[in-house]
Amino acid sequence: MTNSRIAAVDVGNDSIKAIFGKLDSELNIPNVIARDVEDRPVIGIEELDSKNPLEGIHIRVHSPALKENNAIYRVGHLATKSDNATELDPGSSKSEEDQTLVMLFSALALDAVQKDSSTGFKKSGNVIDANYTLGTGLPLREVKEGKDAGYRSKLLGSVHQVEFLVTPKYQGQKVNIKFDEVKVYPEGFAAYINLVMDNNLNIINKDLIDKRILIQDIGGLSTDIAVIKNRNVDDDKAQGFNLGVSEALESIREEIRSKHGVELDSRRDVVEIITKKNDRNHIMVKGSRTSVHDITDRILLDLAKKQYRLLRNVWQKNSQTEICYFVGGGSIVLKDYLKTLNNNLDGYNIDFFEDEKESIWMMANAYYKLISDFSRRTNKDKADQDKKPVKAN
Repeated sequence: MTNSRIAAVDVGNDSIKAIFGKLDSELNIPNVIARDVEDRPVIGIEELDSKNPLEGIHIRVHSPALKENNAIYRVGHLATKSDNATELDPGSSKSEEDQTLVMLFSALALDAVQKDSSTGFKKSGNVIDANYTLGTGLPLREVKEGKDAGYRSKLLGSVHQVEFLVTPKYQGQKVNIKFDEVKVYPEGFAAYINLVMDNNLNIINKDLIDKRILIQDIGGLSTDIAVIKNRNVDDDKAQGFNLGVSEALESIREEIRSKHGVELDSRRDVVEIITKKNDRNHIMVKGSRTSVHDITDRILLDLAKKQYRLLRNVWQKNSQTEICYFVGGGSIVLKDYLKTLNNNLDGYNIDFFEDEKESIWMMANAYYKLISDFSRRTNKDKADQDKKPVKAN
């Protein structure tokens, strides 16, 4: 695995977060794609290479893992500007959607093409052969249903190619992606690892290590509640639910469109309105600053009540729980509502991460810790094996 590059990738509903190598590169790309044509029109084509590649990801993806093979996509920021942009739908399974794979392959290809001089990847003409050791995750519900095995097998044993079309700096480059190993972790377990261990899996939070805790990870499409005791996730009691923030964000977007005539590009725009530091819950309507508090409060409070009900039900079945941590992008959106509900109702011992980046990047960081440790142990075992003397016949 000497030429295999570490990749830790969290394909979140809002965006994909990825960490590579020895923490030398990271990417955050909106999880939005749009089908496109090969020769997309560009104003000022001669200035294309002066632009940021992340603002203009335009690719063809070839992979036997895809239902729609050899399709052409706009990805991320560029896709949000398309009329046919798609985001993952509530109720869909992350492990079974082409969009999950398109986002994953895009991130890996961007890393390979940016870093090909330092990774040891072979480059022949405009083609890069990239090998990765991947750590990623799926919602607890999908892992419990055994979908992690199918997802892993889709990735292993095949070559997945990303061809950059009209993309700044990388136009005409092709990346062949192979996986030396793929580890698929349950998202709740990953959150626990990130809470209590550093990058070398040394314990950093001794106060938490022997506590009975819940971790409620609120994502876009689902919510996972991990039950931790005796330093392990209790697989039988941990639960996954088809309840995330996407539907609420879509409802807010739709009400803003119908009430104010303002078309927001994606759910990410809604999140920005809800969480921005200044003028929170305000939009510009025909140049005038306009409050949408009535819309956001009503819809998000309703979702927070449903999330609180999940917490209450799981806590009742695990009555010796000492604390519940809310993590994930959805917890940032619902934090104030959940705190208010908890203060007015049961008064559980709950906590949030005030550092928004830490909460958003928690899964990717956890996958990085886990896959780096796996790679270290594998390489050590291989080195030890190579040192063993060969027995004479």
